[in-house]
Amino acid sequence: MKAVRCHQWGGPDVLAVEEVETRPAGPGEVRIRVEASAVNFTDTLIVAGKYQFRPKLPHIPGHELAGIVLEVGDGVTGCAAGDRVMASARQGGGFAEDYVGPADKVFPIPDNLGFEAAAGFIIGFGTAFFALKYRGLLQPGETLLVNGAAGGVGLAAIQVGKALGARVVACASTPEKLALAASYGADCCIDYARDSVRDNVLAFTGGKGVDVVFDPVGGTAFDQAMRAVGWHARMLIVGFASGSWQQIPANIVLVKNISVISSLWGAELERDSQFGRKVLNEALALYRDGLLRPLPGKTYPLDRAADALRDMMNRSISGKSVVLPRG
Repeated sequence: MKAVRCHQWGGPDVLAVEEVETRPAGPGEVRIRVEASAVNFTDTLIVAGKYQFRPKLPHIPGHELAGIVLEVGDGVTGCAAGDRVMASARQGGGFAEDYVGPADKVFPIPDNLGFEAAAGFIIGFGTAFFALKYRGLLQPGETLLVNGAAGGVGLAAIQVGKALGARVVACASTPEKLALAASYGADCCIDYARDSVRDNVLAFTGGKGVDVVFDPVGGTAFDQAMRAVGWHARMLIVGFASGSWQQIPANIVLVKNISVISSLWGAELERDSQFGRKVLNEALALYRDGLLRPLPGKTYPLDRAADALRDMMNRSISGKSVVLPRG
């Protein structure tokens, strides 16, 4: 099969498309014909050797995918050859024509969800749903602030927040990104590169501030959001797409009685696949009820996977980008 591999840590330029041997599904495994593989910020960090774990080289990036089951190994009962599925591939392997991985990280795709949209569902909507419902305890009538609102997880968080009954403040860096966030349901949009987040939030909330912050960006975006929260607010640390992480001022945490909470969905899914399946099934139920819609994004052929990671690093795209291993 054809696959994208890196033989050394570095930028996207270290990636190359190569012919590699595929293998049959072993006990408890599934082999999938990959139709689409989502692009995530995590991929850029792993290729650079900067993530919290380093896979063995040579490494195939791609940590979530969708396709058709080709075969199942001994002991697998949750799916069968011919099924349309999506899979979490925490150790990589998605940027390839075939993928072999554990069956407990494979999930059926709803009939009305295409491969490109399904490829980004597990991390995009799974991250948002786990963070907002189970970590941030978002309640109906509360106000949610979403940083990086035009990215894949940002747009997912807007939709999940609305589905859970919240008002949503979207923060992004360009008018075009804010327009996209508004089209996905944001009630208030703020250009955090040019305008005061605090002043705009206080005006929108009548001086109360936001109840929950969903932040996959880090850096100064988190700092601005912290100054816009209200009493008993919950700030969710989801990632650091800005490339820098914030130093949390304990004085603000104390005087507003707020909580700063980590939300690492991929690790949660890896540690407890049964709970992870419960979370994803709840998110999929929202999709089936028409409360979530697929994320927009750009598609890339396999030989342009490096460009996909480069565009992700430059934050020059909106939505959820997807690599199409079969063109």
